[in-house]
Amino acid sequence: MTTKTRLLLKLAGATGALLLSLGVAAPQEARAELRIDITRGVSEPLPIAITSFAGSGGRDAQMGADISKVISDDLERSGLFKPLDPRGFLQTPDQLRSGEPRYQDWKALGAQALVAGNTTTGADGRMKVDFRLWDVAAGQYMQGLSYSASPQEWRRIAHIVADAIYKRLTGEDGYFDTRIVYVAESGPANARKKQLAIMDQDSANHQFLTDGQTLVLTPRFSPTSQEITYMSYFNKKPRVYLFNIDTGRQEVLGDFPGMTFAPRFSPDGNKVIMSMAQNGNTDIYTLDLRTRRQTQLTDAPGIDTGPSYSPDGQRIVFESDRGGTQQLYVMGADGSGVKRLTFGEGRYGTPVWSPRGDLIAFTRQRGSSFAVGVIRPDGTGERILTEAFHVEGPTWAPNGRVIMFFKDLPSGDGRGRNAKLYSIDITGANERRVSTPVDASDPAWSPLIP
Repeated sequence: MTTKTRLLLKLAGATGALLLSLGVAAPQEARAELRIDITRGVSEPLPIAITSFAGSGGRDAQMGADISKVISDDLERSGLFKPLDPRGFLQTPDQLRSGEPRYQDWKALGAQALVAGNTTTGADGRMKVDFRLWDVAAGQYMQGLSYSASPQEWRRIAHIVADAIYKRLTGEDGYFDTRIVYVAESGPANARKKQLAIMDQDSANHQFLTDGQTLVLTPRFSPTSQEITYMSYFNKKPRVYLFNIDTGRQEVLGDFPGMTFAPRFSPDGNKVIMSMAQNGNTDIYTLDLRTRRQTQLTDAPGIDTGPSYSPDGQRIVFESDRGGTQQLYVMGADGSGVKRLTFGEGRYGTPVWSPRGDLIAFTRQRGSSFAVGVIRPDGTGERILTEAFHVEGPTWAPNGRVIMFFKDLPSGDGRGRNAKLYSIDITGANERRVSTPVDASDPAWSPLIP
């Protein structure tokens, strides 16, 4: 899988570098800026018109149509945008390629924003994609960008364009040029096969990373490189592994004397934090990937596990039953200053710190019901986002706006499990199924692809 393709990005601001290449004058930046206010959630998504990206015919035209479809799907899935039906458009992509929009025509359709683009293939075989974004209500141009890459990277280009539109209209970074790694499950309940699988965030480019000969659990992305840490059983004993996505190479992190669980990278990618069971006690340790030196952070009776760093690397949230019930705790990165975070009824687990640092996602079990929620790092503002018979394993999009998790659904066929991936906005809105070819659990969201 190609993961480090270099994408050439040229910003077309007031100088009009992109727009001059299209043979039109550069418009002035809009003074009254169209912007979606998402601080309190969005009840009505923004109507946006996304035209098929114009091409010179044949392959370019088809690629332009495919790119605009991926952009439209990305924005629609966010729950913040409502792409309009192209069959009602009154201007063709070719007309927009060579001139300004007829704003009244787009207003009549209810569009508040308009996207148009162009796709060409150069003599060197590389693909160039240009796009422009207009504020229809104000009748003004907002942004234009140009990207160049190999034709095989057309889906990445589409995701990057969608990220640019999302950021321009919301003020937040996008999350579409990302991937998901998860545990792919298949087979009967008494002989379940669990493999590592990876796909784009829109379920495209699906690939199995392991053969399923050994059980795998809790995959997590490195924040700085194309590596995954995960747990796998070898000779009925759990071990922590590293997997390099580029090379397919995997290695054991170390032959620890006890059982190791719940590995996760530090924000700088130089350490892995995990729990280790020794002498009847389970505590949290870090392993320096450069020196392979391990450091014990907790030393309390009971089980300390599920650690996750804050994005600045200064604090760690983890789950522990040291107080009698399974609750969340926060401590310094060196293990100091342990403080209990949750005091609610039920059992709290699988904590993971938001990339923005403002929230911690968790799973709560109360009786026979599970829930995924968020809480502030000071223990205030606890909110449940979704609740069902079994939901678990939250993971954050890199912009801290969306959470993915897995949910067990009634199977009805005696298999005993029917696990699927879902995503949800941090407001609790826009819960959606994420398509996978097999059952799926333990998702992990990648950073933006480098």
